[in-house]
Amino acid sequence: MTSTGSSTPAADQWGLGRRRLYLCTPDRPDLESFVGRCIEGGVDVVQLREKHLDDAALVERAVLAQRVCATAGVPFVLNDRPDLAAAMGADGVHVGQSDLSTTEARAVVGDHALVGLSTHAPGELAAAISAGGTQGPDPVDYLSAGPVVATPTKPGRPGTGPGYVERAVRESPWPVWVTGGVDPDTVGELVAIGARHFVVVRWLVEADDPEGTARRLRGRIDELLADRAD
Repeated sequence: MTSTGSSTPAADQWGLGRRRLYLCTPDRPDLESFVGRCIEGGVDVVQLREKHLDDAALVERAVLAQRVCATAGVPFVLNDRPDLAAAMGADGVHVGQSDLSTTEARAVVGDHALVGLSTHAPGELAAAISAGGTQGPDPVDYLSAGPVVATPTKPGRPGTGPGYVERAVRESPWPVWVTGGVDPDTVGELVAIGARHFVVVRWLVEADDPEGTARRLRGRIDELLADRAD
């Protein structure tokens, strides 16, 4: 499916359609080294999702993570806060259904930053697609779909099941990143229904060896996609 509008400079720069493994992490004492090890293992997008820091502390931590990402040529995305993302020069911002709209977020961060949106249901998917303009850059560069299964990182939110992911991948004009329970044992089922981009939280955040754990999952993703032409 082709986009209803046109891609942003940020989407063109980062080539999101070729990226596969997206780390979403809270702040942690070893944030710099953790992010670096995950990237060494094959992570190629990083988001900092931290809801318990004040603005100054959040920006300080985000700047540290962005430095690691910049060195590796990996886009860094800040969760929820287009204002802080713009102020610190983050590569992108990710918003949810209860945050600023993607149109408002785009106005804050501009066309040279990525804008991502969480979706959990067909109505949210349809609304995101309809918001894509017929002229000028789209307000969003990618969607997330899920969580496929209920996860402690999203308390109280039921799993969408694989059917919603399949629909989102089929209908979205932008890359769709699948969330919820992604690991080497589940990714084959997701690839079979069309998923090509995967978000991980606990699989890496709780790992004793983030680099090796990321490499195992990325290797499995690459193996599954090797013989598939998209």
